[in-house]
Amino acid sequence: MPNVLIVTGDTLGAAMAGPAIRALEMAKALSQVSTVILAATVPTTFVHDGFDVVDATDSNLRGLVRWSDIIVFQGALLSTHPWIAKTDKIIVADVYDPMHLETLEQQKHIPAGIRFVETLDIVAIFNEQLVRADFLLCASEKQRDLWIGQLASVGRLNPLTYDRDTSLRTLIDVVPFGIQEAPPQQHKHGIRGVIPGIGMDDKVVLWGGGIYNWFDPLTLILAIAKVSQSHPDIKLVFMGTQHPNPHVPEMKMSFEARELSKELGLEGKHVFFNEGWVPYNERADFLLDADLGVSTHLDHLETAFSFRTRILDYLWAGLPIVATSGDTFEAIIESNILGKTVPPGDVEHLASAITELLYDQKLSQAVRVNVNHYSRNLKWNLVLQPLIEFVIASQHAADYNSGFSLGITKLAHVGRRTLRQRIFMYSLSVKLNGFKYSTDLFLKNLFGKTLRKFKKLIHVD
Repeated sequence: MPNVLIVTGDTLGAAMAGPAIRALEMAKALSQVSTVILAATVPTTFVHDGFDVVDATDSNLRGLVRWSDIIVFQGALLSTHPWIAKTDKIIVADVYDPMHLETLEQQKHIPAGIRFVETLDIVAIFNEQLVRADFLLCASEKQRDLWIGQLASVGRLNPLTYDRDTSLRTLIDVVPFGIQEAPPQQHKHGIRGVIPGIGMDDKVVLWGGGIYNWFDPLTLILAIAKVSQSHPDIKLVFMGTQHPNPHVPEMKMSFEARELSKELGLEGKHVFFNEGWVPYNERADFLLDADLGVSTHLDHLETAFSFRTRILDYLWAGLPIVATSGDTFEAIIESNILGKTVPPGDVEHLASAITELLYDQKLSQAVRVNVNHYSRNLKWNLVLQPLIEFVIASQHAADYNSGFSLGITKLAHVGRRTLRQRIFMYSLSVKLNGFKYSTDLFLKNLFGKTLRKFKKLIHVD
């Protein structure tokens, strides 16, 4: 069996967000057909009976890579450790999260010069992966279209990759987020009778995840305010407010959601914020206390290519769903009658959809039947089949080390800004952010670690 190293940049532990959960479920599935080590680039004490879980520190990463035949990774691994791309290992890049689209929305409030630099850096990070990867994973067919366009721009759509498989499924395939094989079991109440202000008979609407800048909790809170006027038993619970990864800060939208709830007099009465993050193995205690799962977002590019992983938890728990239209799940929800979708920012339609699914018991029960039927096809062991099949018959991409792609030897230049581009960005930043700040940023990006070491050597801070 091949040795497979799976690397995530997210926090592995009792409390986990989407990237760590996805890496863990990959490790579980691949351990049936290979020897697996699951590694995190942030410190972890997580353990699993089926495979080793380790820290992927700079000191031990080289040993882990030498041990492996195949490397499956998320995030910026090839950028922070570019030597990995130069090895002969078979590399699988999991690009299910198009971070360059998230960043456009997430960083709207920061100075424009910094925003330009950050956006281009993330594009460069992805281009490095697209050039080197032997196989890529994305979360939906629409995402696959996006990545095929970017693959074409870096030379990966060429006679070699095309002739091996004219569908390009052997180069990039769809592996959506999945749900656990075992049905959820509630060991204790997570919401009802536990959170002060929520009784056993109240109607609970659950926001199952973090509050990020590309979401729209504000329209939802306004809709809850409207519904509460005729249904005082409605309760909205935000399941997580503090991301388990310490490098992910609380975002502006989270602050605004709290402020709006206070302003409307809803906090502690109809709107509740669960502090911290619910442990992965305890989330069923919250999900099974809910009557309805909700996901509302803004109308922008990130939405169009997103794959809302929290909706998978709703499906796992058999919950009817109310979601904003415009993303991958709109067609899924509507065509399978898993709930209702509403236009972005539409308080009236959102309030109406929530009311119908909460208080029309006949409709709610019919939707639950549909949800349970549809979710059977989303088990992790099913959605991960493209990755499992690749690992079993693993091989380099058809254009590996060839002249048709940009190749490993040119990897450092793909998406990297030339000196002329950097000078242009510097002049733009001076206009937007001032001379001193822009000069520091220019030098930092031009010289990176070398500059920091030099400053330390000559005691300049």
